[in-house]
Amino acid sequence: QSHVVESGGGLVQPGGSLRLSCAASGFTLDNRAIGWFRQAPGKEREGISCITVTDGRTYYADSVKGRFTISRDNAKTTFYLQMNSLSPEDTAVYYCRVRSLCNSALRGGLLFGSWGQGTQVTVSS
Repeated sequence: QSHVVESGGGLVQPGGSLRLSCAASGFTLDNRAIGWFRQAPGKEREGISCITVTDGRTYYADSVKGRFTISRDNAKTTFYLQMNSLSPEDTAVYYCRVRSLCNSALRGGLLFGSWGQGTQVTVSS
């Protein structure tokens, strides 16, 4: 069965860093993309970053650009989100999904599989 598992969240102080991981299994990832999303309390889920699996093109929301870096491992089955200079506004549950495409709008295309449990990121002093 196709699924993704997110991990790496936790409690961090403002200005700190975390690296999230997304392990995707059961998918055909050729010509696909991996998107990172987050949902803060009381807010809608938003796309924040995306990477194309085959050639590693990356896209970021303005809210995280310059602070977050998305990447993939050599086997192209595990995907990462390095988060630096975290602020309380980054507190959210973070999710990853397999997507049919990436673009600068971080919208459109198809999502494959279903939402996982996500990983909680809490930025607080």
